[in-house]
Amino acid sequence: MSWIREGELNLLERISANILMAGPMPKHVAFIMDGNRRFAHKKNMERQDGHMQGFNKLAETLLWCKHLSIPEVTVYAFSIENFKRSKEEVDGLMELARQKFEKLLEEQENLEKHGVCIRVLGDLNMLPLDLQQVIAKAVIMTKNHNKCFLNVCFAYTSRYEITNAVREMASGVEQGLIKASDVSEALLSECLYSNNSPNPDLLIRTSGEVRLSDFLLWQ
Repeated sequence: MSWIREGELNLLERISANILMAGPMPKHVAFIMDGNRRFAHKKNMERQDGHMQGFNKLAETLLWCKHLSIPEVTVYAFSIENFKRSKEEVDGLMELARQKFEKLLEEQENLEKHGVCIRVLGDLNMLPLDLQQVIAKAVIMTKNHNKCFLNVCFAYTSRYEITNAVREMASGVEQGLIKASDVSEALLSECLYSNNSPNPDLLIRTSGEVRLSDFLLWQ
């Protein structure tokens, strides 16, 4: 399935969208993609099929965001903590990501049409080399698009992001590039993976849970 789906909303969806757009609209919405495994268990499906259904729902959500003129979306796709799951499940998730980013590369014309910029936030060095390469191609292919932004948090936790930002500032002090007195909240924000994005206006967790699960804690 395409990441950026074409198509129009049905009558009920258009009415719902018009009601929503009558009020103030968020400029940046963040999603914790959660509940795929529970969904699969409930439906007696394989876990991998549950993760695939989760991606399909993401594509549907992005279609909604496009119609609602929401210019930026951030999704929590894979936590560093997820590496603790079984090798079979982790390998399956890596393969799913590889397939979906390869599919993204085939959608260059569609992405250019809608001006979609893809960013991947996280420590990509934790990923298999071939997945790193296909992600890099997708990011480079869309880096000059500026109508809407899709941030995919992959091999990510907020604590790791903040720690990495502190490490960068410490390195800057050690190298004499900045003074210790230059360290500030503003500088730390500039060192985060999300430094090019405004803070989210709205956070949605799809499973109904209310935990943040180490996602965008600073933001």
